Amino acid sequence: MMFQNMMLLGSMAKYRLKKLFAEEKGEVNIVAIVVLIGIAVLLALFFKEQIQNLLESLFDTIGKNAQDAVGGAGAGE
Repeated sequence: MMFQNMMLLGSMAKYRLKKLFAEEKGEVNIVAIVVLIGIAVLLALFFKEQIQNLLESLFDTIGKNAQDAVGGAGAGE
């Protein structure tokens, strides 16, 4: 009787472990996302100056075009 109970408990544990590992599909996605974020941060640090220059240039162009679009309001006052 005791042996049968142990076999039953062992079978149940084995089934639950298989079920647990079968349901852990999302863990791979989380690891992939963390790796991609790490790569993005490293690239941002590596190209920091180029990114700053690009953003400054874009904002200067946007500001100039906005002033031209409103007819230079405020520029000649």
